[in-house]
Amino acid sequence: MDLISQIENYIPFNRQEEQDKKEMLRRLRSGEELHTRENASAHLTASGWVVSPDRKKVLMAYHNLYDSWAWLGGHADGERDLLAVAKREVQEESGLEEVRAVSDEIFSLEILTVDGHEKKGDYVSSHLHLNVTYLFEADPAQDIRCKPDENQGVAWFGPEEAIEKSSEPWIRERIYRKLNEKLLSVFNREESSDGEGKAVV
Repeated sequence: MDLISQIENYIPFNRQEEQDKKEMLRRLRSGEELHTRENASAHLTASGWVVSPDRKKVLMAYHNLYDSWAWLGGHADGERDLLAVAKREVQEESGLEEVRAVSDEIFSLEILTVDGHEKKGDYVSSHLHLNVTYLFEADPAQDIRCKPDENQGVAWFGPEEAIEKSSEPWIRERIYRKLNEKLLSVFNREESSDGEGKAVV
């Protein structure tokens, strides 16, 4: 299923997702090139909300750009399979060898603002990330390591602690809190399932 169809089928969790879904679809349907960073005003990114199998821990990285603990993810850079992008970025940024998508369906949608900044000696103008988030799980017993060119540390936190660790007020309250609320609803569905640990998101 192509990205437009995936987003069309996605059921928004709240008003933020309703509005962001409309705008993402508008841009995608317009034919605007969004899969690469050649579009300086807006482009697609993919993130992973990585949790432990018991859903009691969330994996975060201390990102150099945002100077904050944050989720893991990155740019599509021409790739059309955003689930694959999110998984690759999670592994590259954390050092995790084994990570599993809880579902191949979209877990969350959000349009994120990125302030202008210096990168590799060049200035990058302020722009939008049209972000698609997927839910992953991984064993916290695995080795993790930072990726020095992107982050200064990687660690597991309790879901509420993960929110508190972020120094970005808007994303902390609007995005991470939402992701944890959705995580709780998924966990409750898993608990009431037939014990196979399968969830529909």
